Amino acid sequence: MSDPRLFRLRVTFGKQGRLALLSHLEVARALERAVRRSGLPFAVSQGFSPHMRIAFGAALPVGVGGTSEIFDLLLTDYVAPARALCALQATSAPDLMPTACRYVEPQAPAASVAFPVGTYVAQLTDEVRELAVPTEVRVVRKKKEKTLVVGEFLRQEVEAAGNEVRFVLESKPSGSLRPDVLVREICAASTSASGETLRVLSMTRTAQDPA
Repeated sequence: MSDPRLFRLRVTFGKQGRLALLSHLEVARALERAVRRSGLPFAVSQGFSPHMRIAFGAALPVGVGGTSEIFDLLLTDYVAPARALCALQATSAPDLMPTACRYVEPQAPAASVAFPVGTYVAQLTDEVRELAVPTEVRVVRKKKEKTLVVGEFLRQEVEAAGNEVRFVLESKPSGSLRPDVLVREICAASTSASGETLRVLSMTRTAQDPA
């Protein structure tokens, strides 16, 4: 997205409530429509199929919400961040509401890789009596089974308090461990206060940070 003639606006927004069930593509389409309705002077690409110059941050799995999601929007003219925020808020759905705007340098890392460290909080159906974190997780990618070492992605120990589990994952250039997959395995291995199988009620990415 580097273009010194354009202004790169970084927008922080939330993905919450029922809209946490949207896919990444559906979120992108909804936000693009909000930008078009806002009247902001967004840049478009060149060629036979012009499209909005917008780039989204790291995708969330379906069902996982976020309070600090980001997208970068290229503008052809400077608009004060506060004014841009008001314009976007006026056209956005409550559960996909922008919360902050700021400009970043054209050469800054892309939104999808700028913040590879994510903090997640999962609400479970019962209090965790004995927390167990697997050392490995098996996943299927491109029809092939792969074993991921959990410790390679965790930035700190998983914490449990009541029915809440908190953890921090880092995405690697070679791949990542999905938070919903990790919590599913934690639920299967851990013991609840009632003895019933633990299940996830909700999960939220509460922060994104640089490596």
